[in-house]
Amino acid sequence: MTRIIAGGASGIRLTVPPKGTRPTSDRVRESLFAGLEAADELAGARVLDLYAGSGALGLEALSRGAASADLVEQSRPAAAIARENVQRVERSLGRSGIARVHAVAVDAFLRGAADAVDLAFLDPPYELSEADLAGTLALLAPHLTPHALVVVERASRSPEPSWPGGLERIRERGYGDTALWWAQPRAESQSR
Repeated sequence: MTRIIAGGASGIRLTVPPKGTRPTSDRVRESLFAGLEAADELAGARVLDLYAGSGALGLEALSRGAASADLVEQSRPAAAIARENVQRVERSLGRSGIARVHAVAVDAFLRGAADAVDLAFLDPPYELSEADLAGTLALLAPHLTPHALVVVERASRSPEPSWPGGLERIRERGYGDTALWWAQPRAESQSR
């Protein structure tokens, strides 16, 4: 069972697709969101949850004070489940229209996206190649606000992502077989 851990929708159960996704464990989400709250990254944030699966990361951010979330999931069955989860969380928060689910490939979404985001989660399938992940990060970079944060989740055996120009790693943390990398826009790219 996956649930919202804290915030206004705390305890809401989230449906998880029966196959094709790998939900972030409660332990990893708890640690991740404790760090995000300590860094004051959630209040009023515009969130992008790429390879969203059930939408747990974006919805947890909403529960903890993010202003909006776009959940991008190519699998139509998983996107349908994410929509159901959005309805549950929005109902619990008493706010509608704060989350949108996009049933499209991540790179196609990023090529057409116009909104700037403050916080982006990427939890791609393990089989996504490092080169493909680097390409996705390069497409994401122009959509980030100057003080945005990017969090990439991969298997701990995976190498560190290849960050595109303009993004730099600021933190790396392992949780058993899961690794999280945090990155932000480089200071010199913010001054342009």
